[in-house]
Amino acid sequence: MAVQPAAQPQSAAAPSPFPPIADYGFLSNCHTGALVAPDGSVDWLCVPSFDSPSIFGALLDRQAGSFRLGPFGINVPTGRVYEPGTNTILTTWNTPGGWLMVRDALTMGPQQHEDEITPHTRPPADDDADHMLVRTVLCLDGSVELELTCEPVFDYGSVPAEWTLVNGSRHVADASGAGRVVRLLTDMPIGVEGEAVRARHLLRRGERAYCCLSWAQYSDTPDSGAEFVAAGHVDEADERLAATTRYWRDWLGHARLPDHRWRDPIQRSALAIKGLTYMPTGALVAALTTSLPETPGGERNWDYRYTWMRDSTFTLQALHWLNLDWEANEFMQFVADLEPDPDGALQIMYGIDGRRDLTESTRDHLSGYAGARPVRVGNGAFDQRQNDVYGAVLDSILLHTRRSERLPRRLWPIVRVQAECAARVWREPDQGIWEARGEPRHYVSSKLMCWVAMDRASRLAEIRGDPELTKEWRGTAAELREDILGHGISERGVLRQHYDTDALDASSLLAAIFGFLPSDDERLRNTVDAIAEELTEDGLVLRYRTDETDDGLSGREGTFLICSFWLVSALALVGELQRARDLMERLLHDASPLGLYAEELDTSTGRHLGNFPQAFSHLALIEAAGRIILAERLEELT
Repeated sequence: MAVQPAAQPQSAAAPSPFPPIADYGFLSNCHTGALVAPDGSVDWLCVPSFDSPSIFGALLDRQAGSFRLGPFGINVPTGRVYEPGTNTILTTWNTPGGWLMVRDALTMGPQQHEDEITPHTRPPADDDADHMLVRTVLCLDGSVELELTCEPVFDYGSVPAEWTLVNGSRHVADASGAGRVVRLLTDMPIGVEGEAVRARHLLRRGERAYCCLSWAQYSDTPDSGAEFVAAGHVDEADERLAATTRYWRDWLGHARLPDHRWRDPIQRSALAIKGLTYMPTGALVAALTTSLPETPGGERNWDYRYTWMRDSTFTLQALHWLNLDWEANEFMQFVADLEPDPDGALQIMYGIDGRRDLTESTRDHLSGYAGARPVRVGNGAFDQRQNDVYGAVLDSILLHTRRSERLPRRLWPIVRVQAECAARVWREPDQGIWEARGEPRHYVSSKLMCWVAMDRASRLAEIRGDPELTKEWRGTAAELREDILGHGISERGVLRQHYDTDALDASSLLAAIFGFLPSDDERLRNTVDAIAEELTEDGLVLRYRTDETDDGLSGREGTFLICSFWLVSALALVGELQRARDLMERLLHDASPLGLYAEELDTSTGRHLGNFPQAFSHLALIEAAGRIILAERLEELT
């Protein structure tokens, strides 16, 4: 009998009807976001907010809904770029008959109504979301046959749309399902074909067309009934796109962007982070998507459309460094509004509206991206014990206090309670920064972040003028430091993953970033060197070795982009500036075609893995770039 070859793990570059994750373009109106494939299909859109059920879900199942606008019979564009300084995508097509340009945006503009769709808990801004997707087309040369196919499938691909032509019009149609209605307007004549609306139209040089999908319904008076708000003709569509351009560029104009060779990726990261911000509350979603796999075809698929407290300190670092103090304040107010656990501790994550219950379920009718199942909605880690949360929150409050030169009255109770919680629990094991679903351990990163909590709390108490608490909390920080140095360092002088192993963990790099050890400490340099040499694949950093860590899951992972950016920061901090630059250039080269990052990178194929775009990756990019730019500026003075 012939011996069958051993089954090979699925490749991230295996032929698939699913576009590569990094080939998607990201649109945002700071309430929700969309992913647009290179062929012009919107494959992911949840309305009205980031964490709502999807109406276009082809990202996770090719039958779960999509919305394509592009030349008929041509799927590969000539070029795609962001309109400079915006989150608007321009796609250029070359067909046998001519040239075409499509402009896509989730539009923003001057606020004209009280937002009844996603109500604000923060003060409304002058400009806000229109709650519509606007797509315009211009024939640049020759003639091109344009195709529109809109097929929403509501509630994560489970409820097909029922279409109705509004007043018998060939230009307006409503799609309904799962208790939601969206309206499509276009200047092309449309027809209903089953569960989809389609249009085909020949455009000649200089001619324009448009379509608008709206979920915006407002009522001026209680008795007037709801009316859809949408772009009624192509000139209005262009006006809304122009207003969106002004919004993004005006916002970016308030940022402090360094005149440096990395200005463009820093700017794109800033736009991505703003695009992942939920304007009504100030929350930041970890990523736009759910269940994009960390392992091709595997089970490491999570819902990231929520706000993690550990992101808070990196968010505040990035926003204040960019001089975006308004956004930083909005985020801190969101944190101040959160309901803690009965013991006063904040959860590790919350919904973007502040809700605490993020119970996880699966959508077993969906195939998953390239067969990666299950598809998850909610996140079962929301009630895990992760002791790093206290340090992240208190470091962010200290950053904000130093910048604003005052400790807001409503934040002091949070400082006190989080410090008391950290002092109480730091000796206990937990699930660690990576939310391992195995047995609780004494993770070094958790102890480190508890040290950060007590160190920052003591400084905040000093700012407030409370010498007794300053002394008490400083003493606890010293006790924590002694415990980590006594149990968290291996015989070769390297920080461990947890107290019962000599395995490495990329989270140990936080010892450099948060100042736990001075930059000239041999133990810090040993740790940085060990991670750079032993916890990397093709030069990029793994979180940990899955065969050395009980994380409760099967399969391997790709390299984590945030960990690789952390290594850049750590190298810069220990004086290895050229090594930091080299790795930074490598990481910038690994960005998506539109300058975005997922969570991981498969180094064997260069494919991005995990949810996309990932706020943590972009936050870490800004932090790493800032470390190098600061070091270079200081070199100029010597």
